[in-house]
Amino acid sequence: MQHISLVTPEFAARRALRANSTCPQLWSTLDSVFDPELPHVTIWDLGILVDVQQQDEKRCKVTVSPTYSGCPAIDVISEDIVSALNGSGVEHVEVAVSLSPAWNTDLISPAGKAAMLSQGIAPPDKSVNCPQCGSEHTSVISQFGSTACKALYRCNDCLEPFDYFKEF
Repeated sequence: MQHISLVTPEFAARRALRANSTCPQLWSTLDSVFDPELPHVTIWDLGILVDVQQQDEKRCKVTVSPTYSGCPAIDVISEDIVSALNGSGVEHVEVAVSLSPAWNTDLISPAGKAAMLSQGIAPPDKSVNCPQCGSEHTSVISQFGSTACKALYRCNDCLEPFDYFKEF
């Protein structure tokens, strides 16, 4: 029987890195940090949480990769990371922003895509289906949506407008 992967190779590599980490409790703590522009999607599920390294009991380094260079949310995300880890007893948190390799939508977890869909946002995919009725009959209204990562679409069947998280 042939195995068919339901996740991208990029997400599978991220999942393996996290699973083999020496500080799983820090990763779990960061599961409480959400993207401010997608408040139902964690930074892990969005794919911007790259790595967590614990130097000792009171110090760690967290690496994040913004969805695009100059992303205005990265400062808020960094503050939220520091706050979450300080709250769990880590006194010194270094947040490093990495632009290479660049973030892309293949890093989003299946849970992240499901969270987008539950909030009426069509997740990145080859086709843009309406998150309300599931129709494939959609059309772009504007390539510029409520944030730089989204485009505005309309369903041609139910006529509802919706955001589409652009594929990068």
